[in-house]
Amino acid sequence: MQHGDNAQPAAPGGARAVGTTARELPGGVHPWVAEHRGSVRFGVLGGPRTAAWTEFLDYVQAAAGLGFDAYWMSDHPLWITDCWATLAALAVSTKTIRLGSLVSCVDFRSPVELARVAADVDRWSAGRLVLGIGIGDNINDEYRRMGVALLPTRERQVRLEETIQIVRGLWQPTPLTFAGRHFRVADANVPPGPAQQPRVPILIACGGERVTLRQVAQYADMSNFGPSRWTGSAFDAEDVRRKCAALHGHCEALGRSYDAILRSCFTGPVVCAETAADVRDQLDAIPQATKDLVGPSLVGGTPRELIVYYQTFVDAGMQYFVAMNPSLETMRLLAERVIPELVPSGRPT
Repeated sequence: MQHGDNAQPAAPGGARAVGTTARELPGGVHPWVAEHRGSVRFGVLGGPRTAAWTEFLDYVQAAAGLGFDAYWMSDHPLWITDCWATLAALAVSTKTIRLGSLVSCVDFRSPVELARVAADVDRWSAGRLVLGIGIGDNINDEYRRMGVALLPTRERQVRLEETIQIVRGLWQPTPLTFAGRHFRVADANVPPGPAQQPRVPILIACGGERVTLRQVAQYADMSNFGPSRWTGSAFDAEDVRRKCAALHGHCEALGRSYDAILRSCFTGPVVCAETAADVRDQLDAIPQATKDLVGPSLVGGTPRELIVYYQTFVDAGMQYFVAMNPSLETMRLLAERVIPELVPSGRPT
């Protein structure tokens, strides 16, 4: 996870781009966004923290076999395996499941490095990547421990905006020259580029209503926020409706279709079991430090209870959910007993 904002609006810092359309609004709806319109989709993040690649791969392949839309990888180098090394390995080890970063921190790699690795993973996966990016957070004092400067939120928002412009420009066949407040490139691109057309879909994390959701409306194909302070403070249906309304307003102001944005919600850890007693036992087994970190994002219940929980968010405007660390049994119950019962907003019951 890399989320956070709610500062005053940030501008691209007087950036100048030459040889690219990176500053223009994305045209139309990305095919992946439109592909399953009228349904509620789920992805999975996390899984077994093990050094055994086969165990981890079995988990991702189980998610694919159950019909989950994507496997998402977070970007915390001190906690887990590297985000992009893992996605690259999955690109050549899986066949159908989407692969996404949730989310790649703009402070951990240069825009050129990010454009290069994202293009490679997309190509190696035959066009299955979603590039999720965010301004970073400082969970467990991660920035200091890594020796990375933690700039003010406003400056990190500018870095994110410049990163998107550069990455999209570098994917084009015409070399890019860009001069911004934080980043510069000269006569550069990264052939061979991504496999997807017209572009790799981009996700921007968090739900800041003045800045981040404006950036989503301008540059992204997907938003992601959720019910914790680390993921945008969308604690209940009223928060979700307010953020969706803010996103809609930004889309109107920029001349972008609101339907071009896939609206997703991060929840987890997620526990689902047949009985309330089993749910309690599994929730009790989650370390207290994890519970303290995720707060209200922790979800536990029987299939019927989770149908009610997720349907509330769907009715408020959500179309997609990322479930963190579900067990194999939780994934099975979600796939077989919960997801099929969710009714997309606007579809008659």
